[in-house]
Amino acid sequence: MRILAIDVGTGTQDIMIYDDEKELENSIKLVLPSPHLLISQKIREIENNIYFDGEIMGGGKIKKTLQEHMEKGYNVVMEETPAKTIRDKISQVEALGIEIASPEKEYKDYSKITLGDINITKLSKFLLGYDLEFDFDEIAIAVQDHGYNENMGDRDFRFEKFRQKLEKPIKPEEFAFKGNVPDYYTRMKAVERSIASEGIDIQPLLMDTKFASIAGMCYDEIASTLNSFIAIDIGNGHTTAASIENGKIQGIFEHHTSSLTHESLENYLKRLADGVITNEEVYNDHGHGAHVINPISKIEKIIVSGPKRELIEKTNLDWHHACPGGDVMMTGTVGLIKTLEAYNV
Repeated sequence: MRILAIDVGTGTQDIMIYDDEKELENSIKLVLPSPHLLISQKIREIENNIYFDGEIMGGGKIKKTLQEHMEKGYNVVMEETPAKTIRDKISQVEALGIEIASPEKEYKDYSKITLGDINITKLSKFLLGYDLEFDFDEIAIAVQDHGYNENMGDRDFRFEKFRQKLEKPIKPEEFAFKGNVPDYYTRMKAVERSIASEGIDIQPLLMDTKFASIAGMCYDEIASTLNSFIAIDIGNGHTTAASIENGKIQGIFEHHTSSLTHESLENYLKRLADGVITNEEVYNDHGHGAHVINPISKIEKIIVSGPKRELIEKTNLDWHHACPGGDVMMTGTVGLIKTLEAYNV
């Protein structure tokens, strides 16, 4: 079985093509800039009005770059679906000065940019240029999706769905979807539509980037020898930690990385392991929240991943940089692959 796994992060998109007839270490791997960075660069290079079509994607720097573009006197027009990249509520997009495309108007003199987290056709052309095989049986994609509920802020809604999923201890792989992505996960649904629009007749496995990373960390050589530990992804934007015992998540907390110090991180991790961390303390500290079912018996080790993982090095905790398959950049893709294999058992 050949699997295409893509983990779309804030800084990079990490790609692996895995063949189960070969060692994991012999997989084809790419680390490319995250799509929102590429789109932002395109915007900066255009000296013209811009028209956007395509899909909802991770916004990242796009909003700021568009505002800078409009400050230069250019118009920005977006179709309604890709406009939700900026804000889920269209009225909030319009309030920024962005025009929502009208079917009665023509925009023929506008430069066109298509939004989307995934472009498999473009990736295939790149790899075929190196005479590499680009055929696969399964696709697995990770994006960070806060979800959308018009009656709840995205910070609250994202963690509310985590709590609902974690009513009892479960394996990290159980946070994946395959053909059953809820409509409120608008970014994951957009990935499904993008793949279908490219004529690819494969139902992708979709997963939040953080849980793909946590799943991948569990397959690290050191982590696989542990029973009671914490897996933590310290990303550019968010830090997510899961206390794990007997192969199942016992508790989680999520915070904004920029709001953490090494002292506060160490305190949160110890409280997570002890089962005494509260949703209120994390939320009131401008984080997303916390949810614990059970304490774990001890912290055998902290397994850490993510581009800001050096934050853990300043703590007094016993830590290990996760490198499943011998590569610290492929934690999320390994998590996707192992999750997909579990689905196919």
